[in-house]
Amino acid sequence: MKDRSFYLPFVSLSLSQQRLLKIHLLYKVFGKSLKIDSTYQYLTMIRRVTILKIRRTPKENINQELQWIGNSLGLFSLRDKNSSCFRIFIVLLKKAKSNQIISSDEIADRLKLTRGTVVHHLNNLMNSGIVIREQGGYILRERNLERVISSIRKDLDSAMSELMKVAKEVDEKLG
Repeated sequence: MKDRSFYLPFVSLSLSQQRLLKIHLLYKVFGKSLKIDSTYQYLTMIRRVTILKIRRTPKENINQELQWIGNSLGLFSLRDKNSSCFRIFIVLLKKAKSNQIISSDEIADRLKLTRGTVVHHLNNLMNSGIVIREQGGYILRERNLERVISSIRKDLDSAMSELMKVAKEVDEKLG
């Protein structure tokens, strides 16, 4: 059998993303067609989006509103006794207004948290699609919260469209 392996120098992916890419490309080579661009685009969009329907009660201050938004997006956990993730989220939100990147060390110093705690929460925020890593630091995905929510909505709409398409194909194959 001919070796069909190849090198993608322009792609920088985590190990799990590389494995997914290899599996997907093997399927494309032996199945339908090979579409590296769409596969890469798909892999860079992998994120876990959680939306919780939480009853909104009248809030008295902006921190309560922000807490409600974060809880509705599944960002904050009951295990986070010091509200570390919420505090990190607030720092990132303030920096986003001026389009400034901030390092995990700066966040840790500012909030008096360990770097490990900060990195843990930043990874969770990145996995949810709220935060991106850029130029050695972190920044919200958009410059303001309304745009972040709008981008998440677009991601959800795209994911739901793809699910509907695949569900239709499966239903047609099942008869």
